[in-house]
Amino acid sequence: MITADARPRPRGFWADARFILGVVLIIGSIAGVAAVVAAARQTAPAYSAVHTIVAGQAVTLDDLALVDVSLGLTADAYLAPGALEPDTVARRTIDEGELVPVAALGPAAAALTTTVVVVVDDHVPAVVDVGTAVDVWAAPPSKDGGFAKPRVLAADAAVRSVSRSDRVMGGAATAIEVVIARADVVAVLGALADGARLSVIPATVR
Repeated sequence: MITADARPRPRGFWADARFILGVVLIIGSIAGVAAVVAAARQTAPAYSAVHTIVAGQAVTLDDLALVDVSLGLTADAYLAPGALEPDTVARRTIDEGELVPVAALGPAAAALTTTVVVVVDDHVPAVVDVGTAVDVWAAPPSKDGGFAKPRVLAADAAVRSVSRSDRVMGGAATAIEVVIARADVVAVLGALADGARLSVIPATVR
């Protein structure tokens, strides 16, 4: 009579290797999750804007506040202590309280914008405030003493300051400092010199 061997067969090498590999993967996954959680809990100092900074405006430490934030792997994308270079300007509008991205800053020498003050006799909407994108329109004087058809002098200009007063340059008007492209400077200054009637309209309204 032949009896079967009841002893269990020894496990093969590949079975043990798969078990060990599985343990290693589990340990690695746990370690990775722990590292991510630890990094998320760590904070680092970075600068935020204490007020709205418009494109073309010079940026100094007076415009910034140091805050501790958790940025993780994106920390290098934001302005850190000691990283603000002299003669730095904003390349775009940075809202009040916003963390300052490094990409939103640049050297003043490379700036493609400048500021100019326009005095508007027409009513300026209340929504026009610091940081608002506006279009600057001009209606040149006509020969009959009126004004010709208006045209856009500068599109998508950023408002840097607004001075609403009943007495600006001898009459009821609003003085608005706007950031415009350097390419539009000649047209704007020419309209001012020619006595054109200027209007400022939010850029979302055409």
